[in-house]
Amino acid sequence: MAGFADTRSRTRVELAATLVILGVVALLPITMTNDYWRGVVIVSMYFAMLAIGWNLIAGYTGQFSLAPATFGMIGAYATGLLAYWASGTALVGIPAAILVSGAVGFALARVVMRLRGPYLALTTLSFAEIMRLVVGNSIDITRGDLGLNVPGLVESRLGFYYVMLAVLTAVQLGLYFFLRSPAGLYLRAIRDDEIAAASRGVRIVRWKTYAFTLSAAIGGLAGALYGHFAQFVSPELGLLSQSGIIISMVVIGGLGTLVGPVGGAFLIYVASEFLRDFGGYQLVVFALLVILFGRFFREGLWGLLRAAFTRGHDSRVVSQPAE
Repeated sequence: MAGFADTRSRTRVELAATLVILGVVALLPITMTNDYWRGVVIVSMYFAMLAIGWNLIAGYTGQFSLAPATFGMIGAYATGLLAYWASGTALVGIPAAILVSGAVGFALARVVMRLRGPYLALTTLSFAEIMRLVVGNSIDITRGDLGLNVPGLVESRLGFYYVMLAVLTAVQLGLYFFLRSPAGLYLRAIRDDEIAAASRGVRIVRWKTYAFTLSAAIGGLAGALYGHFAQFVSPELGLLSQSGIIISMVVIGGLGTLVGPVGGAFLIYVASEFLRDFGGYQLVVFALLVILFGRFFREGLWGLLRAAFTRGHDSRVVSQPAE
């Protein structure tokens, strides 16, 4: 029980840190009047939602998927195809994107959630490439590499900025309450020791499937919002390099934490804009950082900050004279 209470306390601290980050993001437009950089932050929020979804299955359930960007692509095309073929609005397209992505995620989970380790990773990688090729080659339906035009959600970029921020905040709060429920305890138990969890009556495959479905639905929501922001979707949304960026955001920010994916998304995407002039070398930099953090700093930047705070707090306690 003490360990469970400590986990709940740690989750509250991580939520508070996330809300601080989101509060800073909410205030940025006061000084950041350039529409280009507002767009950069909006795209960062798109990646933050994808990172949150991937962290749910990798960080909290211990299942390594290589298809986080694919569900963003599926969500973007769900709302895009509705708009293109049926003149559907965003109010119809966004819920449809969540349902379609969640349904695809559920179907895939029923196949792959009995797999582990490299088998799971390779299966989701194959799925990601198949989906991208299907979308790219279904020219009569998706227009292939030409992409689809998607209607905007709001006319003002600043308005969309706050819509995206509100949705990101809602997703993070929803995940916080989900992780504080018995479901969150089950997922952590599966991550830490599947055999022990099963011996305690946890339905391993069922809860893995639920987590994967929820992760896919979050990805679909992110993709739909991105489509209505960019007003254009293409198969490039599902590239493996996109999934690599999402994974690097989580690993560098802090795998298995609430704050890590959000902080990592803003840090990595904004940094990638500054490194854009170096071309493909930015991917090399992020790959090296992932290797470095994966090897030496398993809890990412958030873990380093927490460790530094703990050491500072302990040193102050020790230095205080005894009464």
